[in-house]
Amino acid sequence: MDTQNLLLRLGVSLAIGILFGIERGWTLRAPETQDRASGVRSFALAGLIGGASAALGLTLGMVFSAVAFLGFASVFAAFQWRESQNSLDFSATTALAGILAFLLGAMAATGDIQVAVSAAIVSVALLSLRQVLHLWVATLTQIEVRDGLILLAMAFLLLPLLSDKPVDPWGLLNLREIWILTTLIAGVSFLGYVAVRSLGPRWGILITAAAGGLASSTATTLSLARLAQGAAPARLLVAGMLVAASVMLARVVVIAGVLQPSLLPFLLPPMAAGFATYLGVAAWLARTTTAPARPDLGIRSPLDVLGALRMAALLTFIILISGLAHRYFGSAGLYVVAAISGLADVDAITISTARMTSDPQNLAQVILLAVAVNSASKAVLASSIGRKVVGFGFLWPSLAGIAVGAGVFWLV
Repeated sequence: MDTQNLLLRLGVSLAIGILFGIERGWTLRAPETQDRASGVRSFALAGLIGGASAALGLTLGMVFSAVAFLGFASVFAAFQWRESQNSLDFSATTALAGILAFLLGAMAATGDIQVAVSAAIVSVALLSLRQVLHLWVATLTQIEVRDGLILLAMAFLLLPLLSDKPVDPWGLLNLREIWILTTLIAGVSFLGYVAVRSLGPRWGILITAAAGGLASSTATTLSLARLAQGAAPARLLVAGMLVAASVMLARVVVIAGVLQPSLLPFLLPPMAAGFATYLGVAAWLARTTTAPARPDLGIRSPLDVLGALRMAALLTFIILISGLAHRYFGSAGLYVVAAISGLADVDAITISTARMTSDPQNLAQVILLAVAVNSASKAVLASSIGRKVVGFGFLWPSLAGIAVGAGVFWLV
């Protein structure tokens, strides 16, 4: 290793240590005086020592690097134990952070610099989110933790066992790809679910609807429709339904754009027009009524094993039916499948359609049809569950958004 490269790598090792030291120094500052606790220099030296020991290990052997690591870990851990006795704060986080700074400094000196820096950034971010993570964990129930662990185990243990080749005679079903898409949808839905659980009772129904729209716009709409049976303001409930619908449109665009970017020129203009229409009407309705405290929408955790299996089964069914319909009946058959699947869900038909190699304009029309049917069906369901004023109040802006989107698509 030449001198210039070695100096660069040792500089990265030092920078990694400084990054850890800044976070620890800020977190461990004295709350009364706002003085930073000593830590920046110690962690900077930890990263540099790790880099230097790894570099010397290239010439002196790996035994030297191992002895250097054990010596550093022992001294640093002993110092942190002594300091914890004085402060009565018995936490292993700082000691583990120092050891990690040493190891990442060593990786930067002799291994992949990008991996070392990326790992350091992620680690410091986790350290800085201590209170947020603790509050989030405190809101989780035992069932949610169990379902999340089982789903993670299924994703990482089952995924390598699944075939990466089509398993059906038509070459349509790739089990590994289907399971990856299923876990990604569950992860995105879980973000919305966490937002619902973490917002608290003061944020209002609109923010709740936006977070619920990430998990399921249909479930959010039905939950708001049930609230209409009580004394909740109908105009605000309609505004919440429109916010959830707008989030659904954004979600569909993101999913389709990731799977097949060629769809975006045809999907983005009409979806943006519908998005603007929904949010415009929602803002007008929200300004003309008073927001109550946020209600509990009763959305279950999407990290549910049976829910994930149902989503995988639905995704498999839609992919198979839409592929066969497109193969044997052309675009007409695909439109029928989109209209039927859009009654309950748009993610499955969006994913199955975006995976096809066909005319992007025709594929975009299929997705837009499913979205239009889904929007109209939610208005009908809202009318049947809640007060008629809520159902009809949601129906006319839904039809307006569909009409505006269709007009923009025709113009484009």
